[in-house]
Amino acid sequence: MFPTKTDKARDELQGGQRTLSQRERALLLMADGRRSLSDFSPLFSTRDEAEQAIQTLVQRGYLQTPKVAVAPGKAVPPAPAPVPAQPAPIPASEPIQIATSADTFDGKRSLATTRMFLFDICERMFVRRDPKFALQMRDALREARDREAMLTIAALMLTEIEKAAGPERAESLRERIDKLLPPAEVVH
Repeated sequence: MFPTKTDKARDELQGGQRTLSQRERALLLMADGRRSLSDFSPLFSTRDEAEQAIQTLVQRGYLQTPKVAVAPGKAVPPAPAPVPAQPAPIPASEPIQIATSADTFDGKRSLATTRMFLFDICERMFVRRDPKFALQMRDALREARDREAMLTIAALMLTEIEKAAGPERAESLRERIDKLLPPAEVVH
């Protein structure tokens, strides 16, 4: 399943209109007809939860799945087996350089600091490699207003970073993001 946005989804993603949760909006941002259920799964606790969210958005008219044209009297062809996505090779002339291990941050934890760090990652990692994704992440960051929204966007970016630069790089950035975000509020 490779869902794409409908006009209703594009309207939802325009500024000023918010009828969906941040997680649902993140799904809409990612739905470009090239990403599958596996790409959406990191946003949720389980793969089934991700699939249910996609189905709900399809039923509500925000997403659509490609239709297979079948000639009258012919059987519906079986869906092709999914091919595992291979990460694009990173050219040797463009090494990814983000210093994190020697980086010491002793500033105040805040959403603003986290947002700026995520903007910086977006510029460094995605603008040249995947400009469309970079634009989607920038738009999402501009709208993010709470810790959960920041975590959702960070998870999307880290999933793509892991594909491009490996799990070690993604984990080092995840650790840095954890240091920048304000602590979660504990409800008694």
